Amino acid sequence: MLFTFNRLFILLMLGFIALSIGCFILFVKPYNFLFNQKVLLQDGGEIFEMWRKPEVQLYTRVFLFNVTNSEEYLAGKDEKIKLQEVGPYVYREALEHKVQSFNSNGTLSAIPLHPLTWVEEMSEGHREDDIVYMPHIALLSIANVVSQNLFARFGLNNLITLTNSQPLTKMTAKEFMMGYKSELMTLGNTFLPRWIYFDKLGLIDRMYDFDGDFETVYTGETDIRLSGLIDTYRGSTDLPQWEGKHCSNVQYASDGTKFRGGVTKNETLLFYRKSLCRAAPLIPSEEGVRSGIRGVKYVFPEHMLDNGKHNEENKCFCRNGKCLPEGLIDVADCYYGFPIALSYPHFYKGDDVLFSKVEGLTPKKEEHETSFWIQPESGLPLEVSSKFQINMALGSISSITNTERFSNMYLPMLWFDIRMYSLPPSLEQRFKLYLNILPIVEQAAMYIMFITGAVLVITTIYILSFKVMFKNFEKNKDAWLEKAKLNDGVYAPCEIPLSESDSDEMIKLNIKLNDRLYETVNSVKDKLTEMAHVKSLFDRKPSLKDSSQTSKAYEIINQTDSDEDFKYLEVIEDGELEGCDVSLGGSQRMRNLKDLDERNNELSLHISD
Repeated sequence: MLFTFNRLFILLMLGFIALSIGCFILFVKPYNFLFNQKVLLQDGGEIFEMWRKPEVQLYTRVFLFNVTNSEEYLAGKDEKIKLQEVGPYVYREALEHKVQSFNSNGTLSAIPLHPLTWVEEMSEGHREDDIVYMPHIALLSIANVVSQNLFARFGLNNLITLTNSQPLTKMTAKEFMMGYKSELMTLGNTFLPRWIYFDKLGLIDRMYDFDGDFETVYTGETDIRLSGLIDTYRGSTDLPQWEGKHCSNVQYASDGTKFRGGVTKNETLLFYRKSLCRAAPLIPSEEGVRSGIRGVKYVFPEHMLDNGKHNEENKCFCRNGKCLPEGLIDVADCYYGFPIALSYPHFYKGDDVLFSKVEGLTPKKEEHETSFWIQPESGLPLEVSSKFQINMALGSISSITNTERFSNMYLPMLWFDIRMYSLPPSLEQRFKLYLNILPIVEQAAMYIMFITGAVLVITTIYILSFKVMFKNFEKNKDAWLEKAKLNDGVYAPCEIPLSESDSDEMIKLNIKLNDRLYETVNSVKDKLTEMAHVKSLFDRKPSLKDSSQTSKAYEIINQTDSDEDFKYLEVIEDGELEGCDVSLGGSQRMRNLKDLDERNNELSLHISD
């Protein structure tokens, strides 16, 4: 028995341990602790290394707008410039954060690097030496800057005449993207060193100019949800190009490497890229699965490129009090003062006025909408497609030689798509483990512990109650019954059968009592007349002796008239035990019958007296 109780105790303890483990998982959530340690940007950490030098394959796909009617338009034969989209020209972007130090306020300092490498096999047959006709950015930009200055305008016109510079020029695709030399650029670099410090100009080259940039990024030490987000850029939480916090703020924005983690269903995210010249909001659009991981698709809000027409707060994007049409944002201050404006590709969602002087644009949502697929708990991007178009927003330059037909024009030059198609296999496997498998394992372990603990505890209670205790009851039942026979205060149930000796004695006693009771009843009947005579004696004054005898007779008669006596008389006369209480046992019934016999004897003696 001792061994049985030891095993039951062990089972009970194992049950409580399993329940304790289940409660620990439920309230402590060890997966969250492990996940937070992974997401924290700390030196040598796994996610830190992914952020510092991402393994993802990030591409910049460039599409040029080749002018197909340059001679006709410059000659005044065509009213609109005809554009032909050429591309993609694909470059691999080797994103890297060159970490300088870890700071005491929960941030780290880093220098962003974005070197590009030409990827011919993904360019769909296009080559960097493709010949295209593109706008002469230097000429049009300088014309736009000096058009309001009479003295500068005179000098520029002489230079244009001397160099025979044209607003549309023939060049290779690489020259337009990565930089080309022009006499105007050389002169500008010589006479305007504070404005133009480079001797050749290329849009993609300037867009990826991160020289002198530095940033501080949250490590997640103070708030794990902020891990990987920008704290300051070039030493400030605000960009100097804009007035007003709504337009200038870059704090809590992501550069696309990692977004805010633990986002709620309708929470807005911020995306900052130097080429955008601002932090752009992202709103959730739909849910789905990318790279085998559940994610949420984020897009730009409906009027993100509005300059105050629909959203009053966006008026701070109006430069020098001049607001561009909806669909354009003036980013001249981010591009060396050149009249550059950003839009969606093909003026998607832009005002109709943007199409007034150009042909060949076909905006389509499927091809030109920006989207980010992000895993909401971690903030890790699963698929990225950031699409913008670079345009020239020219003012009144009709007073500049050779540029008259480009006055007050919104001229598309190229659009780019910064693209991450999917996670590389190594990251996909790790993310699936961290984001898909481990949460399920934690939930399964919790339920298994609860079920196992409950089963062990209930099984232990069942064995203890129904096996051990009831087994002891069966083993000691005979001893308890024997004790019940000896103890008057203990009543055994009537269902317990009498022994053979008890049954024989009961039959004999029953027969004996029947005979005696019949004799007693007859004797009582014979004496009734005499008793009536005795009663009449009370009407006269009895003697002392008679009075004593009469009182004694009445006492005996009253005793015989009690319900209990007649009850026993009735039971015995019928030969059944109907008067027995259901809780009486055989021994008790025998004692009751014996007591009845003695009382009947006493009654008979008194009556005979």
